[in-house]
Amino acid sequence: MTTTTEPVLEARDLVKTYGRIVGLDGVSLALYAGEVLAIIGDNGAGKSTLIKCLTGAEVPDRGQLLVAGQVASFRRPQDAREAGIETVYQNLAVSPALDIASNLFLGRERRRPGLSGRILRALDTKGMRDSARRELEELGISTLQDVTVPVENLSGGQRQAVAVARAAAFGSKVVVLDEPTAALGVRESAQVLDLVRNLRDRGIPVIIISHNMPQVFEVADRIHVQRLGKRAATISPQTHSMTDAVAIMTGAAAA
Repeated sequence: MTTTTEPVLEARDLVKTYGRIVGLDGVSLALYAGEVLAIIGDNGAGKSTLIKCLTGAEVPDRGQLLVAGQVASFRRPQDAREAGIETVYQNLAVSPALDIASNLFLGRERRRPGLSGRILRALDTKGMRDSARRELEELGISTLQDVTVPVENLSGGQRQAVAVARAAAFGSKVVVLDEPTAALGVRESAQVLDLVRNLRDRGIPVIIISHNMPQVFEVADRIHVQRLGKRAATISPQTHSMTDAVAIMTGAAAA
């Protein structure tokens, strides 16, 4: 892991309530370039609320978000995307009927240069496919060589790879992965974790939310532990064991 003194993404004392229910109670978090930060916690610990506030799906009641040291205000997911924060949710949000290249550029389609693009709104299909191939190659995704294949013909792991590749292609600052291996087998999970490492090696910091402790300890540089709406601790695989992490998560031990 390589860190700089200034976080790429930072949350300071975030508070989010839903009536009498406290989703976040003064949570702070810092993410640095070239690292994988895992977020763990029991159900109801505030993981999802924290991620939603970081990615524009929810607006915190109090607290600050900073991107590269600048105060940011995300009122919708599009605001976060424009700031360079891409999220891959558990349901992936890929379009099965479209091919791999079209999914990578979904919502960001390129038009052909010249009159055909400006007036006829013709898509630059070749250009998008060429870019998709380059992106997949840079990420080391060897299982998706034909970008014209419809996503509905892909395995679960390959679909996850498409979603991660899309995030990497446009997430210039941060990629957030929500339970990326939840529905995958051992081999496909290993491929997704390799993707996470490749993103980190390219200098793109990654936030990964996961219940899978062995995977968290395999890939994370630091681990943010949520408990009852608060940050219980920030630990690392070098300083704490999986047993330690579970104990902190459940309240059986302090950091």
